[in-house]
Amino acid sequence: MRRTFYLLAGFLSLGLGAVGAFLPLLPTVPFMILAAFCFARSSPAWEGRLLEHRHFGPHIRRWRERGAVSRRGKKAALAAFLFSAILALIFSPFPWFLIPLAAALIGGTWIWTRPEG
Repeated sequence: MRRTFYLLAGFLSLGLGAVGAFLPLLPTVPFMILAAFCFARSSPAWEGRLLEHRHFGPHIRRWRERGAVSRRGKKAALAAFLFSAILALIFSPFPWFLIPLAAALIGGTWIWTRPEG
């Protein structure tokens, strides 16, 4: 049952990452890292495929080894946080816009403090 859950979660993350490759606000690499995490607990073959992937493999290995995020990844994440916060400020009434604003500040700070690979 547990293995099946991780396998399904891995494929869901893989699918969301694939969609994120075409939608600018949906991050691809974090979903691939999550998929690798799930596949490590359910399917070593799929985990291996992700680790050997020429685009995603280095990001996944860098995250696993050092918790590192590339400078380009940091900038992209911060730009997405900023865009989301601006949308919340424009379209959400007070005090509801404070929730995505706080999430952007907390998440952005956390991402910026990760080591760079």
